[in-house]
Amino acid sequence: MTSPAPRRRGRPARKETDTGPGAREKILESARTEFAERGYDKASIRGIAKAAGVDPALVHHYFGTKDEVFAAAIEVSFEPALVAPALLAGDPDGVGERLARYFIGVWENPVTRAPLLAVIRSALTHDAAAKVLRVFVLRRLLERIAEDLDVPDPTFRAELAASHMIGIAFLRYVIKAEPLASADTEEIITIVAPTLQRYLTES
Repeated sequence: MTSPAPRRRGRPARKETDTGPGAREKILESARTEFAERGYDKASIRGIAKAAGVDPALVHHYFGTKDEVFAAAIEVSFEPALVAPALLAGDPDGVGERLARYFIGVWENPVTRAPLLAVIRSALTHDAAAKVLRVFVLRRLLERIAEDLDVPDPTFRAELAASHMIGIAFLRYVIKAEPLASADTEEIITIVAPTLQRYLTES
């Protein structure tokens, strides 16, 4: 009578649900939720994997480090490569309104707002989150817009526009300061758009 083969030690076999085109999106969705609810410091690769129902090694396989997971989870909210051409299309005199409408729209959407809340909160205390904010909001979106508009000092102008919009986001969505927190979005856009227009187009 033969003895059963000894159980092997080591990494458990992957489940079918761990692989395939849906696994990456499932990890990203869990990462956005974890970072939004727990912040950058308290969120972990293990926690993200557990929420997604996958092995932590799969998170590393798709994204590498925690910083890279964080950046990937945030990028979907802004999609800068897709957004910039649309914002630049049409009359240059309307870019301020288009930018304000886009930015407020991202924050008003609960799906895209959640990971951005994590960025804003974490950027105050953690350099990785601050780097994500600089890369996606400033370098990949605002600075590209300013450069394409062909104005002097595009980086400085992009930073001014970014400071204005991030300040609104912090007051309205993070600390919920009134009356800004409950103001109508169209009223905000109408008031903010001319300032953004001046930052990005006036010589």
